[in-house]
Amino acid sequence: MDAKANAIVAQSGGPTAVINASACGVVQEAAKSGKIGRVIGAINGILGVLKEELFDISAEDSASVEALKQTPAAAIGSCRYKLKSLEESKADFDRVLDVFKAHNIRYFFYAGGNDSMDTADKVNKLAADSGYELVCMGIPKTVDNDLACTDHCPGYPSVAKYVATCAMEAGRDTEALYTADTCTILEVMGRNAGWIAAATGLAAKCPEDAPHLVYVPETGFAWDRFVRDVEEVLKRLGRVFIVAGEGLKDDKGEYITADKGAFAKDSFGHVQLGGVAEMLKAVIEKEVKIKTRFNKLGTNQRSAMHFASLTDVNEAYMCGQMAVKYAMEGVNGKMVTLVREGGPQYKCTTGLAELRDVANGEKKVPSEFINDKGNHITDAMRDYVRPLVQGEAPVTIGGDGLPVFMRFERKPLEKKLPKYL
Repeated sequence: MDAKANAIVAQSGGPTAVINASACGVVQEAAKSGKIGRVIGAINGILGVLKEELFDISAEDSASVEALKQTPAAAIGSCRYKLKSLEESKADFDRVLDVFKAHNIRYFFYAGGNDSMDTADKVNKLAADSGYELVCMGIPKTVDNDLACTDHCPGYPSVAKYVATCAMEAGRDTEALYTADTCTILEVMGRNAGWIAAATGLAAKCPEDAPHLVYVPETGFAWDRFVRDVEEVLKRLGRVFIVAGEGLKDDKGEYITADKGAFAKDSFGHVQLGGVAEMLKAVIEKEVKIKTRFNKLGTNQRSAMHFASLTDVNEAYMCGQMAVKYAMEGVNGKMVTLVREGGPQYKCTTGLAELRDVANGEKKVPSEFINDKGNHITDAMRDYVRPLVQGEAPVTIGGDGLPVFMRFERKPLEKKLPKYL
């Protein structure tokens, strides 16, 4: 391949505390390779490619690139734009290749989840069918930890560390004022998989510690069982702290909070969820008759760089770095995976998975990680998540006492094609 060929890196889906660390790994390793001309950033993921809204990351200050490791969210810009099948979105896919050709892009590094891996796979297939030499590599990213073929996903360890700590802190608040504020509900992200909710169970180091009850989408949720669980904890402790994933489902597999109105689906076609904490609060106050509060962490949980896991930052960087190394070795059409090695000490290396296998898979919390009652986690889950939250990622603090986050200058590349979209 032409040594002056360029690479493009793009970010997609919900941001994380460490997706930028993966981008840093791509940019810095590409510079070392000697086989890549420039690294180009696609502003707002695949949308930036379609609109030809690109900038030269290689021209950015090296200190800014290094500071990606300490900056949350998606510094290049993310999106929730999904390309459908090659037949339905043929014009979009053709446009992607046209942009790549116009800017001599021969390497495509896409950080994202299932839908992003699906897009990368389809772009790769079209390039091959068109005779255009292109290497497509996926970089795993999702706080939900639900990607198939990888032990865990960059982004998850940091959100696990943050939500477990939030449960510890808010749990002590409930304990201090339980004579007045008897119950607290913590709602966390997790549409179909309960990995984030399950991670909060790490905070319960003794029976008195929050959370006392943990509910995940993998276990069928029943209101009568829930009320009994609450009453049992209240009888034992006089207070109760509950963690609930936003995607709780009933025994029939239906979301207990699914929006069935005009705005019921997001741009990816996923059911819009909302209000699980409110629903649990209403039932507790009606059936158990105790005062109940709820906390929603929202996007804070996926962007909490101030308390990110150092293990997560290092592994996210490694995934970006290895995506380039594998590409230089001739690997194509794969996503980098994290492989947990056996032994008494935690060690993680990388592997590879077919993009299509990741796109079509989903990893749920296994049954052995959830207790028999379906209302908390097991020691197996603790053993799984504990190594992931180790270490505190360094964050530069400015003179105002607040973290310092970088920004790219984003000097745009000259557009060479007609306007699109």
